Amino acid sequence: MPLPVVPVSLHASALSRRGLLRVGGGALLGLGLADVLRLQEAQALPRFGEAPGWNRAKNVILVFLQGGPSHLDLWDPKDNLPEDVRSVFKTINSKVPGIELTELLPRLAAVTDKLTLIRSMSYTPNGLFNHTAAHYQMLTGYTADRVSPSGQLEPPSPKDFPNFGANIVHLKPPEAAMLPFVMLPRPLQESNVIGKAGTAGFLGRAYDPYTLYPPGDDFDNTKLDRLHVDDLALRAELSVPRLQRRANLRALVNGAAPELEAAVQRHQLDDYTERAMSLVLSGRARQAFDLSSEPDALRDRYGRTTFGQSCLLARRFIEAGTRIVQLNWPKVANSDRHSWDCHKDLEARMKDDAAPMFDPGFATLIEDLDERGLLAETLVVCIGEFGRSPKKGLSTSGNDNDGGGRDHWPYCFTAVVAGAGVRRGHVHGKSDATGSAPLEGAVHPTDLLATIYHALGIAPDTIVYNHLNQPRELVKGTPVMELFA
Repeated sequence: MPLPVVPVSLHASALSRRGLLRVGGGALLGLGLADVLRLQEAQALPRFGEAPGWNRAKNVILVFLQGGPSHLDLWDPKDNLPEDVRSVFKTINSKVPGIELTELLPRLAAVTDKLTLIRSMSYTPNGLFNHTAAHYQMLTGYTADRVSPSGQLEPPSPKDFPNFGANIVHLKPPEAAMLPFVMLPRPLQESNVIGKAGTAGFLGRAYDPYTLYPPGDDFDNTKLDRLHVDDLALRAELSVPRLQRRANLRALVNGAAPELEAAVQRHQLDDYTERAMSLVLSGRARQAFDLSSEPDALRDRYGRTTFGQSCLLARRFIEAGTRIVQLNWPKVANSDRHSWDCHKDLEARMKDDAAPMFDPGFATLIEDLDERGLLAETLVVCIGEFGRSPKKGLSTSGNDNDGGGRDHWPYCFTAVVAGAGVRRGHVHGKSDATGSAPLEGAVHPTDLLATIYHALGIAPDTIVYNHLNQPRELVKGTPVMELFA
């Protein structure tokens, strides 16, 4: 009896490892190719189509808190602990009974009904105690090839595994003629290593993010107001009617916006000719850059800081059709002041510098997306590369910590997720009494990446080919289905 044909939508290059195994097994059973394909389609629907959260997200905003924020001092507070473990910040209630934060996050406390806290993120380091190696683990799902006990400090390489965003736009380009993948407002960085884990790696530069790094140092909170978008501006002498008469797209773009051609063509969007024409003529991308069109009151809600205005810009890009926005914390990972890397002066730095930037920016992003109906189709993930050591003053990475400082701690930390079917007002997992390890519901970074792919309708074990034409899975992780309603 022939197998029923179940219609499913699968990208041509998205054959999973399990799918390949099915084909192999089918050959042994003597099935024909058509039978094998029907079997694969019939099995695909219950595996993905009926799974919670599958294909609920159209877009992703990743807020990456490079530097490693302290979970105990933000969103997993513990009371009744010794002074050398307990946070110096008071615990406050949130909008959801039973979900407590610290006094550093009053605005986020008001929107906990819209998000899930994962208080059980955890991984055991394999030379991942420094920031760069941990960035690589978190954003690609793989461990860097060369590590030492303290991690690795190698620059980006064409042999690297791709950033998750590059994988997504490779397999699922945006539907609108828009920049597919945007990274802002500064690169990932530790010391002099810049951009590791922020490229398309072996997929090729065609899938690199469009980087929006305005000039100005990390303490300049007005640099987004001076954003230069000349690369997306049309020359005044080229009117829209005249452009519409131009038949050759390459001549059009070369003559009107050279940098736009680079931004579009490097993504090898062969089927985007008409969409690229639309992008040039409609000014969609240029409009997305224009923060001045937003009401002053909304800009004030986000916070007139680099981080706050980057959150607003992220929303504008998503609204315009960008598939992936990665918003990196606007400070070098291993640094001072508003860096989350608080080996010293933790109380002052978090209270006076980092939290006043983060809290209004991130909370307003969640509110604004929800008010506009965008949160239903946008997966928002906020996470750092690790947490901080429960015991103050302890050295876990060879760094010198003062009595109130906390060192790197990948064994237990917190992530925030929202949107695209994610449960609202929920806590997933639980850390132990000191926030040192998960008690239940442990989530590895690879599982979180697998969840992101799953939410976008991409099988986490989809095969891609590296620079040596060797098959590699997107990620060796399992989606956390319990995160979805």
